[in-house]
Amino acid sequence: MAAMANRYDVVVVGSGFGGSISALRLAQAGKSVAVLERGRRYTPGQFPRDVTRTNELLWRRASREQAQGLYDLRFLSGIGTAVASGVGGGSLIYANIHVRPDAVVFEDPRWPRSYNRAALEPYYDKVASELKLTPMPESINLRKRNALRAAAARMGREVFDPPEAVAWTESPGPGRKPCQLCAECEFGCQYGSKQTMDQTYLARAEALGATVWPRLQVSHVEPAQGGGYRVHFEDLATGEKRSVEGARVVLSAGTLGTVEILLRSRDKTRTLPKLSARLGHGYSGNGDFLGSVFNSREDLEPWAGPDVSTVMRFFDAEPSFTMAAPTFNKPVMEVLTGLGQPNIGAPFQGLGAPLWPLLGPALDLAFRKGLLSKPGRTKADPARTTNLFGIGRDNANGHMVLKGGKLDIEWDYAGENKALVDRMTVAMQELASQYGGTYAPLVTWQLFKKPLTVHSLGGAHLADSPERGVVSTQGEVFQYPGLYVADGSVIPSSIGFHPVMTISAVSERIAEAAARSF
Repeated sequence: MAAMANRYDVVVVGSGFGGSISALRLAQAGKSVAVLERGRRYTPGQFPRDVTRTNELLWRRASREQAQGLYDLRFLSGIGTAVASGVGGGSLIYANIHVRPDAVVFEDPRWPRSYNRAALEPYYDKVASELKLTPMPESINLRKRNALRAAAARMGREVFDPPEAVAWTESPGPGRKPCQLCAECEFGCQYGSKQTMDQTYLARAEALGATVWPRLQVSHVEPAQGGGYRVHFEDLATGEKRSVEGARVVLSAGTLGTVEILLRSRDKTRTLPKLSARLGHGYSGNGDFLGSVFNSREDLEPWAGPDVSTVMRFFDAEPSFTMAAPTFNKPVMEVLTGLGQPNIGAPFQGLGAPLWPLLGPALDLAFRKGLLSKPGRTKADPARTTNLFGIGRDNANGHMVLKGGKLDIEWDYAGENKALVDRMTVAMQELASQYGGTYAPLVTWQLFKKPLTVHSLGGAHLADSPERGVVSTQGEVFQYPGLYVADGSVIPSSIGFHPVMTISAVSERIAEAAARSF
């Protein structure tokens, strides 16, 4: 690869959904594009499977320099978060689900008036076409799908099979295979069956001349002397601190990454002092809530199929949500079942709160010592186990701040979203009884009363004015022309459906505006 130039038409930070979409659309507009990504590049077959090798599994650079793995898990003051690190971003480890949310989601007053379901429809279409989205074929007979559909019918609940970014029956390209139904979507697909961003949008951008630079972690941004912006980064391979200029810069480092870069640029380096006071406000975990069902009356064969095939709707009343039943490969389902289904008595719930910040190092240690790689001694049958995953309309009231140079999120989630958690819990209990099984919420919820989310949103909201958000309806940062944000951080409310289709559609719209700005 040639050396990095000093200046590009466009510098994109991050290579997930927003970053890859921005890179392709701006390369198609004939612009020179550099994409900076903190993680490494993976090809099918290279994803970590030995959980005792935690430097390859977990991203914990802040506490251990060499821990630059695929999963960045953080136990922040108000919420636990999980994001990916690698070329392709979250697409490497998501469940491939793309849902166009109900129009009612955009009626939330926090959305700018020009954003609604109808206005986003052409951009949803673009994403669907680019990723070749299709639901899992009916011809694939899947026990876990049949069981969820039957339970939903008895509950009088609507279900749908969402379009997925998966090549079901034909190879999507050289060296790649169609879906092997191995339930490893969230561990990195070793067969290349997923239509991940590195294999789709980003590959097309690279074919047009865009350059992807892995293992570069961006710290902050400042206006460049000759116009545009200078992006400062550390080369994680050498430890060298460098910078590059872009006439336009697109921040797509994910909700946590982008907001941290902007907060640091405003409050620490003071290179972007005019950023809106709304920066960091309005964080949402998209109502993510996890539970499990053990001892189902029938064998669910949880390790067959994609992680998720079907979604149930609970949008008939507020607070609304959807629910899926994700399951994983056999070794993981055996370990999850082996951990048992502790149900901590009400008087003790929430008592673990002081230990919450220690979960990161504790998990790292447990993986490293092999404590989470072998099944435990429960009598429960892993074949009769499923996870439950609620995705809801939380109040999006988290506050992202820098503490000691690190990102934190302050939020009394349990107190402010009690009605949502209660409604999800009732639904999960009802579904468990339809399965003939036993239900328990995720043990971390019981111990700490803090949720774990894989869907971080907000903190740099789209808005009609800087009093209401951080970026304009074109995705351009208020007070800083030519600086754009395109990722989950611009989403101004929770969605209550899998959010990636909306993040992608909004990113398509922003990329169109950025291309027009030249």
